[in-house]
This record gives sequence, C-alpha cells and structure tokens, in this order.
Amino acid sequence: MEELTIGTRVDHPRYGEGIVSKNNLTAYEIFFERGGKMEITKRNTDLSVLNRNEDAPKTGISISEIEKVMSYVLDKYAAVTEVIPLGEKWSGGTMSLQPANLDLKPKEIPIEAFFHKIVMLRDRLRVLEQNINSHKLLTDEEKVDFQQYITRVYGSLTTFNILFSEKEHYFVGAKSK
Repeated sequence: MEELTIGTRVDHPRYGEGIVSKNNLTAYEIFFERGGKMEITKRNTDLSVLNRNEDAPKTGISISEIEKVMSYVLDKYAAVTEVIPLGEKWSGGTMSLQPANLDLKPKEIPIEAFFHKIVMLRDRLRVLEQNINSHKLLTDEEKVDFQQYITRVYGSLTTFNILFSEKEHYFVGAKSK
C-alpha cells in the first residue's frame, strides 16, 4: 500500500470510516467513527482508501529513506562489506574435496560460495580488529597481543590469495625479517 498522508479518508471493517491524523514510522494514527483514535500498523491490510488527501504535506520519514540513511552510515563505518571480485580464472568453477576413503563420495562446492565464505571471514576479522583497537578497557599491550594473533590468522589465510583478482584484497601476515 502506498504511504497515506494526513487527512486521507479510510475504511476499516471493524472501526468503520476514519481520517488519518498522524503518519508515524510504522503506524498511522486514525480517528474512526466507531472506534475513536486508533493506531493501525502500516502493514495492516484491512484498511482501504476512500479519499486520498493529495494536498497534505508529507510528514515523517519513510522506511526506504531510513534504509538509505542506514546504508550510508554502515558503509561509512565499514559495517557493509565491499564487493570483492573473484579471480576470472575461477568464475563458474568448483572445488572438489576427495576423501581418502574411496567408498565415500567426493564433495563439490561452487568456488563462488567458498570465495564468499573467505571474504566474509576476512571482513569479520577486520571488524574484530576495529573493536579491539577501539576497546576502552584493554591496555595498549593487550591490544598489541590481540593484533599479533589476528596477524597470524591472516598469515594462515594467505593460501587463499590465489582466489582474489586484485592484490590489494590479499591476506597479509607478519612480514619475515
């Protein structure tokens, strides 16, 4: 249902005819002839529009506007994952896992699904790093200790760098001296 404006006349099977008096984020405040002032959720399918008030100014903020703002904020603070391209040679490929016991069936996994898991792991490690660095109760020494563990994890994951199309997305462990 399209967003209702203040002054729109509606009909409800239980409460009768009413007029929208407020347009909140998730609900409308409506004055009904039989029910008085009621709050009806925007997802309610019982409402039917009798006369739309096209002249009323838009009030409040829509869900889609909130989604845009949230997307902007999450992206700004690195909570939205970036799109990481898979190396071209791997697109459409599969990864086969063959058990040592030949009586068991091998398992094939689309390489894109495996790659997605690797990228999500990397993104979660980055969030963990950010949380450690901004933690108010950890000492600098404790932060450095945790960072060293994370660096070692990155080092363990360098095997998967062959899947990435761009070197800037590679896992990087501790540099050897």
